[in-house]
Amino acid sequence: MSNPTNDANSHDDHEHHGGVGIYIAVFVSLCVLTSLSFLTYFDFWRDRVPMEASRAFMMFVSCTKAMLVIMFFMHLKWEANWKWVLTVPASVMSAFLILMLIPDIGLRMRHASNERMIHAAEVPAQDEEHDSQKHTDHPDDSHGAEH
Repeated sequence: MSNPTNDANSHDDHEHHGGVGIYIAVFVSLCVLTSLSFLTYFDFWRDRVPMEASRAFMMFVSCTKAMLVIMFFMHLKWEANWKWVLTVPASVMSAFLILMLIPDIGLRMRHASNERMIHAAEVPAQDEEHDSQKHTDHPDDSHGAEH
């Protein structure tokens, strides 16, 4: 036997969550945002938009998509206010950690020793010119010559 109050509560909960239409609208929004981020891979975008602006745009699109998924598909939009107690301090600490690590990561090679530079993934600028001359003058580098 079904309880009429339970049926009314489930109906109110369905109406409170906005129904199927809101999920379809969010899905369409996610598709549009995904297509916008896909445009950044084409040459016409790269030729007209600076790299920094393109990265900022991609971060904006990614964060917007994440917010839509979290708010609607994970139902956080309809949760109680306790969610702010968990998410705001974690977000502040994450932003603080990122901001504190930027100088460390960005300036890590400024005071590197010569030994570390030898084993680094990037070839230092002064050695690139020397390496390119070494490869052009190398006798084994004759592509068209017969042996």
